Formats: sequence, C-alpha cells, structure tokens
Amino acid sequence: MTTYPRYAIYYVPDVDSALARFGAGLLGCDAFNGEDLPFPADVIAEMPDWADLTNDPRKYGFHATLKAPFSLATGKTEAELITACDAFAATARTIPAITPVVRTISGFIAVVPAAPSADLSTLAQDCVEAFDGFRAPMTSEDRARRTPAALTARQVEQLDRFGYPYVLKDFRFHMTLTGRLQPPRSAAVLTMLQARFAALDLTSLLIDRIALFRQEAPTSRFQIIRQTTLS
Repeated sequence: MTTYPRYAIYYVPDVDSALARFGAGLLGCDAFNGEDLPFPADVIAEMPDWADLTNDPRKYGFHATLKAPFSLATGKTEAELITACDAFAATARTIPAITPVVRTISGFIAVVPAAPSADLSTLAQDCVEAFDGFRAPMTSEDRARRTPAALTARQVEQLDRFGYPYVLKDFRFHMTLTGRLQPPRSAAVLTMLQARFAALDLTSLLIDRIALFRQEAPTSRFQIIRQTTLS
C-alpha cells in the first residue's frame, strides 16, 4: 500500500514568468501556494467544459516530470531529501535549452521540446538515478496500476528498477495542459492552445531549476515545497 506523503521532482518555470502564469491559469491552480485560480474567461467562453478537460493534470500542477512521485524509503526524511535537492542543483552541469512548442503527446496536449535535447535527457536521467535511494520500494498495487502487459520489455525493466517506466530512453519532456482527448475534440483544443502559446512569443526555454513537490494524501494536490536553480 502506498504511504503518504509522496514526493516528486519536477521542472517548473520561474513563478514570475509568463510561461508559469500561462500553465497555472489554464490548469486553474497555483502549485506554489496551492490556491485555485480562475480559468481564462475567453477559454471558458469557447470551451465551457474546460474544468473537466484539465481535471487530471490539475492535481499535479503545471510541471514536467524529472523524478516521478514516490513515497520515502524507510529511514529517509523530508529534510534529507531537501538537502539532496540542493546538492544536486549545486552540481555543475550544462543547462538544457529547448525551443518549446505545444503538441499532442499520447492523447493529451502539452508543452514539449521542438527537437530532442541530449542535455535534457542527461538531466532527467541524473534526477532519476540520484534520488532513487529516497524512493520506497514499489508496491504490487502500484506496479499493477502501470499495466505492465501494455509496456515494452524495456519499460517493464525500468518500472521494476526505478518505479516508473518512462525513464532513460523512454523519457519525454512534457508540461501537460489537458487530460487525454479524443479526436476531433483534441484538434480543436490543440488549435486553441497553440494560438494562446504563440502569444507568449517564447522561442527558447532554459530548464534551469528543479522543484520538490509534496502530496499529503491521495486526494491532495501536489504542491511545491522547494525550488532550486541549477548551477
């Protein structure tokens, strides 16, 4: 049985950035303070069921996963995890830079890199490996929830090794904006979100920070408890 609180290590843009406001507004929540936010009025006017379309990602806040949610291993503490995040961020590395675009990925819509980034893949792999000692062993219920029969052999191996299948060569950076959508609805939502994103005129994005999130209970939202800039 999963124990709580759970933690995750995500990328989130700077709280004062246009991208952070864009994502938080569309999801209707601020992961920095846990508060609800009103959806953009023009989005609701165009899509009155917007709250339903964004219900799934709202629980996690606007983010990109670097280390998927986990319970703390026996003997590990939140204070130690915070210290480890600070130490990780202080380690010199090449800061990944991407050209962000809005696309459909596995049925949902997200901000993703326009092209693969080796530096970003390295950062993600470093996060997965560096913090795995803090992760409690995966429960049988958690493993079953990932539906191993639907995964590739490599993904099953990664699931058993790291508690999450979409790591290493299967990692895909994405900042989710909607739940899974079916065509033709997905096409209409994608067009709307691409137009809104284009208005930001964001041609480059540095993946220059990590954020530690905590989820208090199964029904709670994830909230940022620490954000640290990478060296």
